[in-house]
Amino acid sequence: MLPNLKPGKEMTGGLSIGDKNFDVLIYDTTLRDGSQGEGLSFSLEDKIKIAKKLDYLGISYIEGGWPGSNPKDLEFFNVARNMEWQHARIAAFSSTRKPDVSVEQDSNIKALLQTGVSVATIFGKSWDFHVMRALETTLEENLAMIRDTIDFLKNKGMDVIFDAEHFFDGYKNNPDYALQVLACAANAGAQCLVLCDTNGGTMPWELEAIIKKVREITELPLGIHAHNDSGCAVSNSLLAVKQGCTQVQGTINGYGERCGNADLCSIIPSLEIKLGKKVLPAGQLKYLSEVSHYIGEVANMPHYNNQPFVGYGAFAHKGGIHVNALLKDALTYEHINPEEVGNHRRVLVSELSGISNLLYKAKELNLNIDNYDDQTRKVIKQIKELESQGLQFEGADASLELFLRKAFGQYKEFFQLKNLKLIIEKNEDDTITAEAVVKLVVGDQIFHTAAEGDGPVNALDNSLRKALNEVYPEIAQMHLSDYKVRVLDGKQGTAARVRVLIESSDEKNQWSTVGVSENIIEASWQAMVDSINYMLMKRNL
Repeated sequence: MLPNLKPGKEMTGGLSIGDKNFDVLIYDTTLRDGSQGEGLSFSLEDKIKIAKKLDYLGISYIEGGWPGSNPKDLEFFNVARNMEWQHARIAAFSSTRKPDVSVEQDSNIKALLQTGVSVATIFGKSWDFHVMRALETTLEENLAMIRDTIDFLKNKGMDVIFDAEHFFDGYKNNPDYALQVLACAANAGAQCLVLCDTNGGTMPWELEAIIKKVREITELPLGIHAHNDSGCAVSNSLLAVKQGCTQVQGTINGYGERCGNADLCSIIPSLEIKLGKKVLPAGQLKYLSEVSHYIGEVANMPHYNNQPFVGYGAFAHKGGIHVNALLKDALTYEHINPEEVGNHRRVLVSELSGISNLLYKAKELNLNIDNYDDQTRKVIKQIKELESQGLQFEGADASLELFLRKAFGQYKEFFQLKNLKLIIEKNEDDTITAEAVVKLVVGDQIFHTAAEGDGPVNALDNSLRKALNEVYPEIAQMHLSDYKVRVLDGKQGTAARVRVLIESSDEKNQWSTVGVSENIIEASWQAMVDSINYMLMKRNL
């Protein structure tokens, strides 16, 4: 027999946040569930920065953390309550009361009340196996824990979202009990029932069938919280919306424990563009890529190049046939206009390129190139030869632009190297010092400088900047933001050819340059010089 669930009321006047109405409410848990991902640790300042960026995007709910679990999360709420939030409501996360402890005396609930938030997200066990094995209590006591906690918070004037933890596994093991958990939460006053695939193992067809069963017994708003352990978190979230769920929980860039949570950077554009659902304030979708990359920087996590919608390579084209078609119509090889999500199209030039790639790149750079003359064909051949040696222009757009401008006579030299000397010294106390001496020609002037550094590359960088600073003071605004070395042929041992990729940035832009040599210092020098030349060229165009 199916349990009786009250129809219930949707949160805060239906699907509305303030005066904004939506088809689906986005609930971000980057600051709590996302922070449980390997290698992630947010400071209080990080959490505030991320929350402000999520609010800027237009996220409906931002889960600030679990105040009962650590002092930093509690401090976040102390700061957040004195801030103005343009779009989002701040939610605090907590477990139900503990077994055989009154809700008034439960430490987690006490901490939750200290936050001052108006939205509480409470999770409770919906899998009988977890109740008995993890909580080591009875099925009846688990229901009482859920009922007491929600009822207590409702009487305190809070909106309560109930996360039914392990719901899909619980339903598959004991459907009657899983539904009793939902009924208990609904009858206690929860305003949204979130169905959680906590272990991330539910297949889309299973999820769809189970949500249909839940929908038969309640009109209360449903939500979905999916993990990605089977690679189905995004598809499961979208299917849940198709089955009537009106809240989607997830994280930016899919951060989270084990294989991560459902990636909101894929879910949000899929809902808005593919399903025609309004989930962000009008005009905000174009900031999605910016927010994704910003939060990645704050998290100090590398951004997944091929991440759908927002990845740097999401709209990158390499094959000559593809680019030839793109020149005629972008729809031939793109499922959306990249500008819709704040991304942009990139055409890569590599050993797989045809003339179409080069022509597209030339047009992008405003280079005056004859379509099919001998010089164009010669440049394509040179690029393929260089890439066969390991240069890989596709990961270094700045080096490619410099190469093309030089090849087509549309570049001026900013400086020339006359001489370079590098001295590395190991002292008695095992410290190693590096000193670089460079002699450069700039116009009719010669600059001869020396500088020390933490290592040979840092010494080269310092010496080069010191020599150029008098003539080009603007280089003080740029800095090296990443430095990567890859051995191209490990069989050669220490004599192997290496590729050095340098990422540089200034106050507005970032760019990548590349160098290849059997000598790591020479490869680093090539990439470093390209980086400075690129900045100077852009400033003087």
